[in-house]
Amino acid sequence: MKQRIASLLILLILLAGLLPLAASDTNIIVFNPGRLKPVDSKLKVKVGDRAPEFTLPCVKGGTVSLKQFRGKKNVIISFVPAAFTPVCSAQWPGYNLVLDLFEKHDAVLLGISTDNIPSLYAWAQQMGGISFDILSDFYPHGKVAEAFGVLRHDGTAERALFVIDKEGVIRSLDVHDINQRPPLEDLMAALEQLSPKEK
Repeated sequence: MKQRIASLLILLILLAGLLPLAASDTNIIVFNPGRLKPVDSKLKVKVGDRAPEFTLPCVKGGTVSLKQFRGKKNVIISFVPAAFTPVCSAQWPGYNLVLDLFEKHDAVLLGISTDNIPSLYAWAQQMGGISFDILSDFYPHGKVAEAFGVLRHDGTAERALFVIDKEGVIRSLDVHDINQRPPLEDLMAALEQLSPKEK
């Protein structure tokens, strides 16, 4: 119960904007693309579908596969459009601050972008380091984003979140307005659905 209260307090602090999550509050150099079409793709999966399998190169080295978490961890996939852009540069550091909340729901976070590894590495360093795995969907370009149906016409990914259970089934998805950061409380609510209720 104490852990649940602590988790809720952290969540409330983040939602209140009391922690510096905006790229403008850091030394991150960003390119502002201006307002973009909110969604520019057509989903190829739905809640209840088995998530498309993938293996992608990781910024930390080696590769990461979705199947390596089967039967072990719930998986959150966070697709973002591009490195060095304002909303993305606020979204991922925000998740970095609440990884313990994800872990309490037996979930691992995977960040995916269609940028190449060197760009993602440099971006992660500018953000002060990102603790979760950042994966590159650069080549074949956008193959994983395309499999999920979140590849935009310009070759970037949508700002999309998928919650996948330990059996590899999509339990929640949010293809969000690319111009806005998805609410953390929605993601936490989706994770709550995967966790057994406290007695």
